[in-house]
Amino acid sequence: MKSFDVPIHYRSPLVTAIKLKRKADDKMKRDYTPTVLQLGTLQIMLARHFGFCYGVENAIEIAFRAVAENPGKRIFLLSEMIHNPGVNADLQALGIKFIMDTKGGMLINWDQLKSDDVVIIPAFGTTLELEEKLRDIGIDPTHYETTCPFVEKVWNRAEKIGDDGYTVVVHGKPGHEETRATFSHSKAHTPTIVVKDIQQAQLLGRYIAGELPVAGFSEDFKGQYSEGFDPSKDLQRIGVVNQTTMLASETQAIADYLKQLITTYYQTAYDKTNERFADTRDTLCYATNDNQTAVQGMLERKADLALVIGGYNSSNTSHLVELCELKLPTYFINDERCLISETMVRHFDLHTHTEKETTGFLPAHKPLRIMITSGASCPDALAERVIERLAIITGNEQAATVIKEQWEV
Repeated sequence: MKSFDVPIHYRSPLVTAIKLKRKADDKMKRDYTPTVLQLGTLQIMLARHFGFCYGVENAIEIAFRAVAENPGKRIFLLSEMIHNPGVNADLQALGIKFIMDTKGGMLINWDQLKSDDVVIIPAFGTTLELEEKLRDIGIDPTHYETTCPFVEKVWNRAEKIGDDGYTVVVHGKPGHEETRATFSHSKAHTPTIVVKDIQQAQLLGRYIAGELPVAGFSEDFKGQYSEGFDPSKDLQRIGVVNQTTMLASETQAIADYLKQLITTYYQTAYDKTNERFADTRDTLCYATNDNQTAVQGMLERKADLALVIGGYNSSNTSHLVELCELKLPTYFINDERCLISETMVRHFDLHTHTEKETTGFLPAHKPLRIMITSGASCPDALAERVIERLAIITGNEQAATVIKEQWEV
C-alpha cells in the first residue's frame, strides 16, 4: 500500500516498529490477537489494527501540500479535515480556515470567498450542491480534493444500483458529513433514504410491508429522504450501502433484515431475490473492518479496562468504544492529558454526549491489564504518549523505556 508524507510528529517509533513486525509476521491479516507489552506491573494490550488509515493519511498529505504550494493565498477547508482535534488544530495553525462546522453550519459566508482562494474538500467528501456552489464562485473543488477513495467506492456502488432501478437505503448518521455527501450523490441517480440504526430500518420495514399508513412516512423520516420519495413505490426494489465508518455488525443486520422482509413480503424465490434486493456487498472501508475485528480479537483476552483514543466526534472511534463497552469498563479519551492521575481520568461519555471526570478508574490491584486502541483519524504518536503516561502514573516509567528500546532497535 502507498506510503504518505505526513508530519513526523504524527508518527510513533514504537508503534511503527510494532506494526511493521506484526505485518511481516501476518501478511494475510489472519491474526487479530493484540500485541502485549509488559511494562513492570503494567500490561498493555495493543489492538492488532488501529490508528491512521489510507484515506486519512492521503487527506493530510494533500492538505499540507496545498499550504506549501500556495504561499500568500487564502486557504480554506470546507469543514474539518478529519475528526481529530489535534490534526485540525495543526491545519488552523498554518492559517487554514474552516468554511463550515461539522453539522454544515456556516462559519464563513460564501460571499467572502474569491475565485483565487484555495478550498480543500475533506476526507468525508462533500455534496454535489456544495461542489456546484464552489464552481459558481470560480473555485475548482477537485484541485485539492481529499475525499477518501473508499467513500467514493460507496458513491459508485449507489450510482450503479440506482441506475439498475433500485432505491438506495443508506445506513449512516443523518447529520454526519460523509452521510450527507453519500445521500447527495445517491439521490442524483435514484430515490434515496437514510436509516440511522436497526430500529429505523425496522420502522422502514413496516412501510415496506404496508403495516403503516404512508401519511406518517414524512414525519418518521423527516429530512432523511430525497425529494419526491414515494414509499408506496420506491420501496419495492432496494439496496443497502453505508457510511463507511458504521458498526459492521449493525450494517449487516440491517441488510439481512430488509432482504428477508422484502423477500418474504413479495414471496420471492431465493434465486430471484436480487430482483427485489440489490447485492451491494459490504461497503465499509477496510480500516473500519480491520479495526473493529481487531477490537473483537483483543476482547477475547482478559483485562481490567480499555482506553479508546480519538476525536469525540469521530464515528469510527465511537463504534470501537461501543464494542469495548460490551465487555469491560471503557474510557474514550482525546489524548494522554486525559489521564490526569492514577486516580482520575477525563473522558467522553457516548450515552450523555458529555465529557466527564471519573475517579478510581484504575483498579488497586497489580498487575494492571489495560487494552488500547484508537480510531482511524488518530495519529500513532498519541497511542505512544498514552502508553508513556500510563507508565508514569503507575510507577512503570523505567520499564516503559526498556520496552521502547527493545522495539525500536
